Amino acid sequence: MKSMEGIQHKTVSVNGINMHIAEKGEGPLILFIHGFPDLWYTWRHQINGLSALGYRALAPDLRGYGGTDAPDCVADYTCFHVVGDLIALLDTEAPPDKEDKVFVVGHDWGAIIAWFLCLFRPDRVKALFNLSAPFIPCDPRFKPVETLEVLLGKDYYIVRFQEPGEIEAEFAEISLRRAVLELLSYRIPDPLYLPKGNLFGHPLDCPVNLPPWLSDQDADYYANQFQETGITGALNYYRNIDTDWELLAPWWKSQIQVPVKFAMGDHDLVYTMPGVKDYIHNGGFKRNVPFLEEALVINGVSHWINEEIPDQINQLLFDFFSKFN
Repeated sequence: MKSMEGIQHKTVSVNGINMHIAEKGEGPLILFIHGFPDLWYTWRHQINGLSALGYRALAPDLRGYGGTDAPDCVADYTCFHVVGDLIALLDTEAPPDKEDKVFVVGHDWGAIIAWFLCLFRPDRVKALFNLSAPFIPCDPRFKPVETLEVLLGKDYYIVRFQEPGEIEAEFAEISLRRAVLELLSYRIPDPLYLPKGNLFGHPLDCPVNLPPWLSDQDADYYANQFQETGITGALNYYRNIDTDWELLAPWWKSQIQVPVKFAMGDHDLVYTMPGVKDYIHNGGFKRNVPFLEEALVINGVSHWINEEIPDQINQLLFDFFSKFN
């Protein structure tokens, strides 16, 4: 597979788990953090592109995903656990005495984790480029899942993911492979609903309509990985949303204090969530991220921005990070 050429793989021990990482290149380190239901593989174009431009690109499978251990307990997937994994990874792969700060790129859940990383350990981040998920500071007066259910209903995907085992069983009924590919192919700017008995609204005797940026080989890689590991670990991030909110109480009203650039597509389902457009364009985002250079909204692009327009994203990353070398 051409997209895998030259990419090295290894397993490292971090924070009590074994973590699979993919890496390529030499130079300043860029840590790529994937989202749901992705793997390190979502960054294949960026790994190849940025390593060719003089960077060391490093992309782990997060805990619960792919070749990385998946602890059994839901409570082992909080923001503290996941950021702890990444700090331990940096201590191993970019020790502070050699490279005290690194570049960070996140997408979807990976962007949320990257915000947490910058909030907890800004001393380890040189600059951040996040995709799809803007920084939303916690407000302990509200519970996120309950609020989403009020706004978007009980069939909204985040709400449906809350009960351990329930959505896994429903995914198994249509096949986990199909469920993963349906999720990766969702590219309309509307909330994702998963009603019982009609999860994605498509006939099961018809193949999943893959997006043009996802080849059959790409689809097989993702599907095979999740068929091997299951999807519970990945879902456990959603099951800790309310817990994370409570844990973040000491950082209420805190700002992100590192240089940031942000991009998303205007067809991203996150962009069309209630209040997000106003927050991004009318000052709220900038107040919470004072060193935000730009929040770029790209016309006609979906949630899967780094795979849909990889060359453009690679150029944006290179231009932004070059300012700090």
